[in-house]
Amino acid sequence: MKRRHITAVLLAGMMTVSLLAGCGSQPDTAQGDTQESGQQSESAPQGTSAGAGQEEGAEPAEEGASDSGAIPSDVLMIARQGMFSSGGTVTEPVEGEYDPTTNWMDITRAGNTAHVDHANVFYQIPADDNGNPIVYLHGYGQSRMGWMTTPDGREGWSDLFLKKGYAAFLVDQPRRGEAGATTSMTMDGFLDTWAEDSKEYKPGDQAWYTHFRIGRVAPERYEGSQFPEGDVAQDQFFRQMTPNTGNFDQALDAAALGAVMEDVHEMTGSKAIFVTHSQGGAVGWDVPVDNISAIIAIEPGGTPQPGSEQYQKLLEADIPITIYFGDYIDNGPEDIMSTGFWRGVRDGAVQFAESYNADGGDCTVVYLPDEGITGNSHFMFQEMNNDVIADHIAAWLESKGLN
Repeated sequence: MKRRHITAVLLAGMMTVSLLAGCGSQPDTAQGDTQESGQQSESAPQGTSAGAGQEEGAEPAEEGASDSGAIPSDVLMIARQGMFSSGGTVTEPVEGEYDPTTNWMDITRAGNTAHVDHANVFYQIPADDNGNPIVYLHGYGQSRMGWMTTPDGREGWSDLFLKKGYAAFLVDQPRRGEAGATTSMTMDGFLDTWAEDSKEYKPGDQAWYTHFRIGRVAPERYEGSQFPEGDVAQDQFFRQMTPNTGNFDQALDAAALGAVMEDVHEMTGSKAIFVTHSQGGAVGWDVPVDNISAIIAIEPGGTPQPGSEQYQKLLEADIPITIYFGDYIDNGPEDIMSTGFWRGVRDGAVQFAESYNADGGDCTVVYLPDEGITGNSHFMFQEMNNDVIADHIAAWLESKGLN
């Protein structure tokens, strides 16, 4: 697998990059040169002090900056980053012979093929990489953006875990976001905002806001909510929603994520921690297990049935699992059907864990209010206490030796 790679320093949210290979390619593994901790790329700004050598009229160095120009200890250092696609297929050529003289102007597209139904991955490897990469898979209506930031512009989980030494591999699943290439428009007129059968756009802001347990009706939030407050944050949240281009296909997505896991193993030499959310959780149970070290499922839409093929595969692979649920499940409005839906999902996860553990597996279900962590919706990784929950997960990973 040939890849291009970048060395970068992320300084106070601003990233300066130095291309090491230009238009060349990256080695097949991630064992190549990385930037040493404390070293800056050629174009990275050097630290300054208020003493000798500072230009007249220049602003004093920011608080916490070293007089020697060393990078502050809280700065996130990225050794390598890049993008690639995994899995997918190539269509058969359109009937006829390709004519290079007319190329795109030939509306029959005779002889043309298309590369479709792959996953797309953006990755970052920190300078203090701990050897346990994390693959992040979004849920319905989302993309990798949800792991990278919050509606009010704070650090997302990918940054928080990068600072803990976990490389981030952020996926857009097939037929979503930057992996949108497919051969047929979605026909799902129930979930997707665009559907071939209706030819009409179908709004859903309020419906999803309620279902995700942020509040009863947008823009109100439930009492004690950790969801970012204000019109700007809500606007940013709604604008993260990303429709499918083609029908959701769980088996196709699982195969593509299996290819992602293979590529991550090839690049890093390690199995990956798999973090899934919502609909991505359903995909996660089907992904081949050979290159997975642990699963962290954030409010998955469901869990495997004991004794099922999914269940046995996970059990035989001895994969530790933890499943997280937020607030407003036991204490949500009883007249909203989503309350009962999420209660059923949570209780089903508890039953799964009991069976999995009884059969010799290792599964923990975390209902955050029981941990004294309250006010979280379906999007706990984007909320004001996302760092607290990240620390809780990090402690679990440490207990499994994945740190």
